[in-house]
Amino acid sequence: MTKKTFAIAGAFIAWIMGSGFATGQEIFQFFTSYGYMSFAILAINLAGFLLVGTEILEVGYAHRDIKGFNHFEYFCGKKIGFFYSWVLPLNMFGGLSIMLSGAGTALNEYFGINVHVGAVIMAALAFMSYAIGFERFLKIASSIGPVIICFTLTVGLLTVIRNSADISGITEYASDMEERQPAPFWWLSALLYISYNLWGGSKYYTALGASAPTLREARNGAILGTLALMLGIFLMNTAMLTEMKNVLTFGVPTLYHAKQISYVLGAVFSIMLLMGIFSTSSAMLWMVCDKFADQGTKKGNITAACVTVGAFILGLLPFISLIGVIYTILGYMGFILIGCMLYKRFKG
Repeated sequence: MTKKTFAIAGAFIAWIMGSGFATGQEIFQFFTSYGYMSFAILAINLAGFLLVGTEILEVGYAHRDIKGFNHFEYFCGKKIGFFYSWVLPLNMFGGLSIMLSGAGTALNEYFGINVHVGAVIMAALAFMSYAIGFERFLKIASSIGPVIICFTLTVGLLTVIRNSADISGITEYASDMEERQPAPFWWLSALLYISYNLWGGSKYYTALGASAPTLREARNGAILGTLALMLGIFLMNTAMLTEMKNVLTFGVPTLYHAKQISYVLGAVFSIMLLMGIFSTSSAMLWMVCDKFADQGTKKGNITAACVTVGAFILGLLPFISLIGVIYTILGYMGFILIGCMLYKRFKG
């Protein structure tokens, strides 16, 4: 594989490595809360990301020379495509609020910084990222993704080894786990996770595919990114199953695991976690603003400032609740688009 393939894989991972994933709260709600069936959820996600993820990047590459290419209309037609084109910015605004809330929660649980101060810091960094331009951001994101996934794999693996992978005690906390489940059925949770990640990030992923030098590198980048991502989820999910009592207590379970291994590792991992939140929040801010103004203009910067302030205000709500509500709504809304993508792929 080429150097560019690894860069694309890193950028592919960076989108998902936001506050929900990096803190472990997202994995806990959509995977771990279903106990043993979390591994079945993982298998469905592996298949879904390989099918839909590669399709989005390939479509982005195929239409790289078309200015203003609307992938929603390409997959779903003009009417449904028009709907998604306007709903996406609203949903990404909600996602951005989760990123800022997650940053505040992470800084509070490890460094004792006020949650609102932490959210302001992340909001400022996201705005600065928007100001430097999308192409430069992609270069930053492609380097952040691999670093974060490596740390996630390390923390997950060491936690599993440390606890001897004993997950027999999860039945004791079954009722507490059910309260965090985003859907009444485990298979529905699997579909929701695929949906909200890939339809929410579809604009980002088509732009990523368009940046690939060749179709093969776009496809291989998506495949490599998916495999690394699923391995990370597998280890973190298993790690949380072995520490259910403590995981239910913290808003940032991955940081708790890192601290249990080593205080130094916890400090380093907290920085990696914030880098993951930065990469996703920056991409979300770009997707919201891109609908209303051109990047690099005065209007674009004013729009970005207003969106950032609004997301910060929404992010004042509890982090755990925001993930459970906003991501679930995102997932349901994306079912039609994901269906259209799969139809287009198999038809082709």
